Amino acid sequence: MNHFHSSRQSDNRQPQPPRSSFSRALTAAVVAGIGLVAACGAIAEAARRAEIPSTTVLTLQKPRIVVVKSTRKLYLLDGETVVRVYSVTLGPEPTGQKIRAGDGRTPEGVFRICSKRSDSPNHRFLGIDYPDVRAAREGLDRGLISDGEAKAIFEAQRTGRCPSWTTDLGGAIGLHGAGARQTAGCIALADEHIEQLFAVLRIGDTVEVLP
Repeated sequence: MNHFHSSRQSDNRQPQPPRSSFSRALTAAVVAGIGLVAACGAIAEAARRAEIPSTTVLTLQKPRIVVVKSTRKLYLLDGETVVRVYSVTLGPEPTGQKIRAGDGRTPEGVFRICSKRSDSPNHRFLGIDYPDVRAAREGLDRGLISDGEAKAIFEAQRTGRCPSWTTDLGGAIGLHGAGARQTAGCIALADEHIEQLFAVLRIGDTVEVLP
């Protein structure tokens, strides 16, 4: 397992994973309202191929995920190259940033995979490191978590571990199968699609979630 390790900085200056140029283009497209294909022409052909179930074994050098909540699409990339595009299901409150446990929202930001479970009740599970430093700072300001809980989240992110998923910020957010169901805030895909992602994604790989 290739755990990630951020540099030793103060809790208030935790480094965040970089955004890809692909995700910046997607964000610009959403903000401008010009559509994803106009922002990145290569997406059209990738999307056409991705909607067809594939049994091809993928071998990726730099796998990463970009999820666009507004379009219910998940992009699997190898570096900056789109490899697959999948449809996803979100929770009962798909818009807006996740604030606390039970709000039904999927957190937005740049996360990393911190857990892989092949024995998940939802077929496969790829957990992300939410709550992250941003969520911990804001939760501390709102009085949702204690100083000790915030420090534990900072340390978990610094050392590449999953943070506590039992605070009032919520947790156990990730990618899983059984995509026909509504989730409680996770990102659900068809079982054959989560199998493809589970095979290529590693602990520490990036999952970026856009509005």
